[in-house]
Amino acid sequence: MITVFGTGTGAPVPADVLAGARLVVGGRRHLASAAVPGDAEQVVLGPLAPALDVIERHLDKESRVVVLASGDPGFFGIVRVLAERFGGHRLDVRAGVSSVAAAFARAGLPWEDAVVVSAHGRELRTAVNVCRARPKVAVLTGPGAGPAEIGAALRADRRVLVVASALGSAQERVERVTPAEAAARDWGTSVSVVLCLDEKRAPGGVRTVAGAPPGPARWALDEGEFTYRDSMITKFEVRALALARLGPRLGDLVWDVGAGSGSVAVECARLGAAVTAVEKTRDGVERIRANAAAHGVDVRTVHGAAPTVLSDLDDPDAVFVGGGGRELPAIVTACARRARRTVVVAMAALDRVPAVREALTGAGFGCDGVLLQSSRLAPLPGDVTRLAATNPVFLLWGVRIPVPEEGVAQ
Repeated sequence: MITVFGTGTGAPVPADVLAGARLVVGGRRHLASAAVPGDAEQVVLGPLAPALDVIERHLDKESRVVVLASGDPGFFGIVRVLAERFGGHRLDVRAGVSSVAAAFARAGLPWEDAVVVSAHGRELRTAVNVCRARPKVAVLTGPGAGPAEIGAALRADRRVLVVASALGSAQERVERVTPAEAAARDWGTSVSVVLCLDEKRAPGGVRTVAGAPPGPARWALDEGEFTYRDSMITKFEVRALALARLGPRLGDLVWDVGAGSGSVAVECARLGAAVTAVEKTRDGVERIRANAAAHGVDVRTVHGAAPTVLSDLDDPDAVFVGGGGRELPAIVTACARRARRTVVVAMAALDRVPAVREALTGAGFGCDGVLLQSSRLAPLPGDVTRLAATNPVFLLWGVRIPVPEEGVAQ
C-alpha cells in the first residue's frame, strides 16, 4: 500500500503515518518538517516520472511507501497520477483540508455553489472565461497564472478578488482587491488560491448539486422572452441550429457580433460560456444589457462597429455573426482569423453567401450551411389554424481545420 497523506493547510504529519516507512516522497518543505525515519529513503518531488519509478521499485519489494502532499491530495493532486500508475486499490489516502475549502472558510463564504478551476500548468484563458461566466469561482494559481495575471484579464469585468496567500503558514494573508489592484501588484510565489466573486450576481437558493449549476432546461427561447426592436432578433429556429454549431460551454469565450437584441449572446451565456456582444447602436447595447439582466447572466457589451472594435478583444473560441451589410465579408474574415474553433454566420441576402463562404474557407475553415425556411402554426378565426411562414435565413458555419504537425502523416 501507498499511504498518501494530505497536510491540508499546514497540519503536522502524525508519527503513526511515517512509522515503518521505507520510502517517503514529498515536497522539500514537507520532508523537512516531518519526522521521517532515519533509515527511510527520501525523494523530493520534482518531475513525477523518476519519483514514480522509485515508488514502483519499493512496491516490488513490498516496502511501506508514504507520499506527503499539500491540501487534499485527491483534489487536483497527486492521487490521480498514483491511481493511474498503481491502481486506486493500493492507495490509503488521508485527505487534508484543501486550499479551496480553506480560502472560502477564511472569507466566511459557503462554497457548494462555487466552480473550481485550476490554472496551475494549464491555459489561463479557460480560468478567466469561467470567472467571467460564473459569479463564484475559485482559481488554483500557478506560475504565470497568479492574481496579477487574473486581475489583468478581468480588469474590465465587475468582480472582487479574494487572494489567499500561503494558507496555513505563518505568512498567511487573505486580501480583497479589485482586478485592477491585483494586476498592479507583485504577489510573489506563495499564492494558494484566488476567489473571483460577482457579488451583485451571487448564486441564490438552496443547492442540491455542487459546482457548476445544471444547464438550462430550455434553450432556443421564444422571441417573446427578449426585448427587441421591430423584428430585429434571431428567430428561435435559426438560434437553435446556431447554438448547436457554436457549442458554447463553460470555459469558452463566444463573440456575438452585430448582436442586436443579444438573444444569441444571452443563450450562449445561459449554456455556460463567457460572452462578448458587439453592437454598433447605443440603444442596442442597452437592450442587450437589459436582456442579459432579465435572464440572470453576465454578457460583456462593446459599443462600436465591427471589424474595427474587434482588435481589442480576447481571441474567442466561437463567433456568431448576425447582421452586417456590405461589410459582412470583412467582418467574417476578421472573426475567422481570431476564432479558435468555429464561426457561424446568419444572413438574409443570397448575394452575400458566396463572399462569406469564401471568407471562411480562405481563413482555413471547412464551410457548410443551410437555408432555413419554417412555417409556424398561427390561429385563424373560427378556431382553425394556418401556417405562417417566417423569412428565410441562410446559416453558414465554418469549423477550423486542424493544421497537421510537421512530420506527422495524415
